[in-house]
Amino acid sequence: MLEPLSGFSLFNTTNSPIVNHSELASAKILVIDDRPLSRMTVVDLLQLEGYEVLESDGEPQVLESVINTQPDLVLLDVMLGEIDGFALCQKIKQDIRTQDIPIVLMTVGDCREYRLKVTQAGADELLTKPIDRLELSKRVKTLITQKQLNEGLNQTEQVLFTIAKVLEESRSSERGGSGVRGVCLVKAFGEYLRLTPEAINNLVFAAHLHDIGTIAIPDAVMLKKGELTPDETEVVRQHVLIGENICRPLRNRKEVLPIIRHHHEKWDGTGYPDGLSGEQIPYLAQIFQIIDIYDALTSDRPHKQAYSPEEALAIIAEETQKGWRNPQLVAEFTKFIEILVKNK
Repeated sequence: MLEPLSGFSLFNTTNSPIVNHSELASAKILVIDDRPLSRMTVVDLLQLEGYEVLESDGEPQVLESVINTQPDLVLLDVMLGEIDGFALCQKIKQDIRTQDIPIVLMTVGDCREYRLKVTQAGADELLTKPIDRLELSKRVKTLITQKQLNEGLNQTEQVLFTIAKVLEESRSSERGGSGVRGVCLVKAFGEYLRLTPEAINNLVFAAHLHDIGTIAIPDAVMLKKGELTPDETEVVRQHVLIGENICRPLRNRKEVLPIIRHHHEKWDGTGYPDGLSGEQIPYLAQIFQIIDIYDALTSDRPHKQAYSPEEALAIIAEETQKGWRNPQLVAEFTKFIEILVKNK
């Protein structure tokens, strides 16, 4: 049992006579309202649903309290005396420690202006007072369920990262692994190109999971030192489709899927799996492809020793002359690597 923080009252709901949605009964909800009677009404309704309830009257330290208690959902009145509920909501959503907590704003009015402010503040729902019990129950259950689902997806990401790391280590003779270097290269080149933070984040995520589909490819094929047969080549090419399917359930990572699927396409359309050419190839996939090739060339592999940066750039230049790579992007990458090498 958590101890109440300053400005909070913790209600023990263990003995509540009515407990619906038992799978959510352990969820913790924070009610922020400076009107005691209004707050009591909402608290009573939530207690009947079996939730653990925290109360706050909107004291100045309320944001710090949200950070410390990490509720599963916040019910926030928009009028809190000297505190603007919309501004407080925005602060909660902008803090990386609390940004994933669902927030339901409560108001006595339901005008168009309020609806716009709800969107601008980043709130998830708006309820009008007097609060209807059935409406409150429905909104709270939906948002908490969604939060738990998202947390599960985040855990799934960590599981996939672990699988990808083990897979790389088991199939690489590289000391220290190339994964970390690949991630660093992706981030640095993305910043060099002045990509958005979201785009860089997608590239970094792809750097971790782009080859996770090789988990379905036999070691006899993946670690073969000689030339692959046509059938073996076709088997290896399936890894991008397998990887895309593995990562597809991660709904917050949809922009990563095209990178995983298309990072083996070629500028002239002779790549796989879809034979895309030129600008048909997603831009982030083009960027990642060049980094992936460079990283592979400058890393030790079962069938070869690592090339120097100069040798790797020369090979990429030859492939560009063959029509395989985006010439403009390769020129930028060459400048980028030359700067890195010079500054070492």
